[in-house]
Amino acid sequence: MSQNTNTLSRSLHDIGLAAWFGGTLANATALNAAAAQADSPSGTGAVANVGWDRWTPVNAAAIAAHLLGSIGMLGSDAGRVTAQKGALRTTMVKTGLTAAALGVTAYSRVLGKRVSAQTAVPAESGTEPSTGTPSDVAAAQRQLRMLQWAVPALTGALVVISARAGEEQRPTTVLEGITARIPGLHG
Repeated sequence: MSQNTNTLSRSLHDIGLAAWFGGTLANATALNAAAAQADSPSGTGAVANVGWDRWTPVNAAAIAAHLLGSIGMLGSDAGRVTAQKGALRTTMVKTGLTAAALGVTAYSRVLGKRVSAQTAVPAESGTEPSTGTPSDVAAAQRQLRMLQWAVPALTGALVVISARAGEEQRPTTVLEGITARIPGLHG
């Protein structure tokens, strides 16, 4: 793979992951709480719903960029991943974390749609129902209260494992990882 294509893949991977992580963290820490400052309980639900609904297409684009970049990087690193001791394990951990983050993100969106289907539902915050919140929406909000932290935790772990994968690409680390697979070479 050409160096320009690899640079494009790495850029898509990193920018997409940064947006996915940062946007969900910002919404969890700021948007959900800020919605509680609305003039009324129904306004709280409306503000949170508008914010999350506006974030959804941006988040989808970020995830798509990250996945496209990941596929491109894996294509360019395939030989090294199979030849270098430890690189396949790192790739598998990264793939598992990505799958988990995708699953939690998708389920959160299903719950979010349930919440935003009633645009001006009363709420204490974006993830805290009030006494006037319909039971189905309240149940979704309670689940979202926990899941809002799962996505940044998983994508944050992806940032860390991506840093680890970058360290594995240092020439001395690659050489050590490849020679470690040669029987009798290391004692």
